Amino acid sequence: MNADGRSLVHADNVYAHFDGASTIFGSRPAVRAVDGVSLSLPYGGTLGLVGESGSGKTTLARCLLGLTEATSGAITVGGIDVRAARRQDRKTLRREAQMIFQDAHASLSPRLTVRALLTEPYRIHRVPRSEQRSAEELLEMVELPGEHAEKYPHELSGGQARRVNIARALALRPRLLIADEPTAGLDVSAAASVLTLLRGLAADTGLAYLIVTHNLDTVGYAAEHLAVMYLGVIVEQGPVHDVLHRPAHPYTRALVRSLPEANPARRTSAAPLSGEVPSPRNPPPGCRFHTRCPQAVDRCRTETPALDQVTKDRLAACHWAADNLRSHSG
Repeated sequence: MNADGRSLVHADNVYAHFDGASTIFGSRPAVRAVDGVSLSLPYGGTLGLVGESGSGKTTLARCLLGLTEATSGAITVGGIDVRAARRQDRKTLRREAQMIFQDAHASLSPRLTVRALLTEPYRIHRVPRSEQRSAEELLEMVELPGEHAEKYPHELSGGQARRVNIARALALRPRLLIADEPTAGLDVSAAASVLTLLRGLAADTGLAYLIVTHNLDTVGYAAEHLAVMYLGVIVEQGPVHDVLHRPAHPYTRALVRSLPEANPARRTSAAPLSGEVPSPRNPPPGCRFHTRCPQAVDRCRTETPALDQVTKDRLAACHWAADNLRSHSG
């Protein structure tokens, strides 16, 4: 939290349910993609939102910007009430908060040059010329040569297309950047380069980041804080180093154990993650992770654990969170 206690992003008890399609057998239950999530991101902060496919993390990110309509709950970004925002507020929101999407090439019109793509936001938002950066300046910010301005998207590598998306997002000088799987489809070298770029931009510009990913290594390198999401709910939050080295929730422990690197410092006694994620149309009662959890007992199958504070700066939704942390001490 920043010094005056305000958050750039604040979500309180957010739900995003999608009605089930009707069939000859009747209506299916709604998809409970986001099911009561609260989180905050301070000005200039970096938060990683991690979970398996289907956990609801991308839906939550889209709700924060009003790209997907939340069913209920309160969301503010830069003081703007996202769910109640009128046209002018939404226009302001689009300048203050930008999102880069997982498919970098699909986000770029193949008919436009990089120059046109980078300067298009200025025309859309009628930005005075005195406040505009040139395409070359924007490319320099993402460490691409100026001659890339004359290229078309099909001439760019995956890493270059990702950087052009970042440059386009930076054109309007936003205060928030949401990056959905920023290293998807990139080789190890290109992925590391993009993450290094994001870290540098955060330090140089004061941008706040929300990094949405299934990859713990991504947030371990690029974020300060971490929120772990499972089947529509957040099960653990805290400083990224603490969460990765001393996970309190069995799901987090399993994700850490599943990392491909043989890093003993991050290994736990937990079993690797196994089993299928239950359907978000019909999540299990009690703890949603109990169907895959090696620690599950009868209480876990009937009593839903609250996301409670287990240390000064750690939250976890597990009946055994405090015991799990103690097992890592020493």
